[in-house]
Amino acid sequence: MGDCSSRYNEEMESPKVDLVGVGLNATDTLIPLSIYPARGSKVEYRTATVMPGGQTATTVVACQTWGLRTRYVGKIGDDDAARLHRDAFARAGVEAQLITVAGGLSPQSLILVDEGGERTVLCRRDQRLVLQPEDLDREWIANARALHVDGYDTAAATVAAGWARAAGIPVIADLDELYPGVEKLIENIDYLIVSRDFPCRLMAEPNLESALRRMQLRFGCRLTAATLGQDGVLAWDGKQFLSSSAYRVPVVDTTGAGDIFHAGFIYGLLQDWPLERQLDFSCAAAAMNCMAAGARGGIQTVEAIEELMATTPRYQPACDLPVSD
Repeated sequence: MGDCSSRYNEEMESPKVDLVGVGLNATDTLIPLSIYPARGSKVEYRTATVMPGGQTATTVVACQTWGLRTRYVGKIGDDDAARLHRDAFARAGVEAQLITVAGGLSPQSLILVDEGGERTVLCRRDQRLVLQPEDLDREWIANARALHVDGYDTAAATVAAGWARAAGIPVIADLDELYPGVEKLIENIDYLIVSRDFPCRLMAEPNLESALRRMQLRFGCRLTAATLGQDGVLAWDGKQFLSSSAYRVPVVDTTGAGDIFHAGFIYGLLQDWPLERQLDFSCAAAAMNCMAAGARGGIQTVEAIEELMATTPRYQPACDLPVSD
């Protein structure tokens, strides 16, 4: 089969939505392990469960679950995994602008989960499924209150972020890799929330606090922040540091925790909450997701998340942090 592409739902109009996400989807095969394999060893496993996931796709589905109107833009193959994604978006109520590549293999991840819930991810991605700038429709981006990107499809994400910036739409990014061209993308990011080691690698700065400051100063983001797993999140708003500790919950699987954190942040942003409340809600939403298997297995209602915030203890902060410039 050829490499021709077609748009799913292409005849649908693009009504105003609260959030549009441009980025990764993936089919996750979740494999719980009682013993993590050593090199050269053999380890038995009992179950392997296939679930929909992917950074941006999961964030969008969570926001839709909480009552926001959402649109997802991404690329898929024409395989069983693609049908899984279409069904998942339809069930959630997400407007899915899916570009289908004939003969393409939808992104897939094998996720090994140890007894403590920590996961190791093995990814397979068909380069024909990289979203390109010409795949985008400007109306998809302009008719939204916020844009979320993960940076994998860097060129397309950069174009989308530029359109959003021109339209006065805030852009949120979830970055964990130094993709080629990512610095140009960051120039159009308002809320840059990244993995723990990303700021230090990007800025060639060993100290996280200094790296977050320098990142914000260089790129002009409204906020630079790093998610820290059990240590919660550390954010710099250009004037002060804010931190929010993680909630103490029984962890089943950390898959998707960062994606749900970003969803919580976006939800709070569109509710016009104070930053401190946004970060607390995001940590709580991520914690709840860690209590179930899969990237989307623990998405709970806003009321359930707020109940957790009110009743669940937190981990102690890892260290005392500076609070002003």
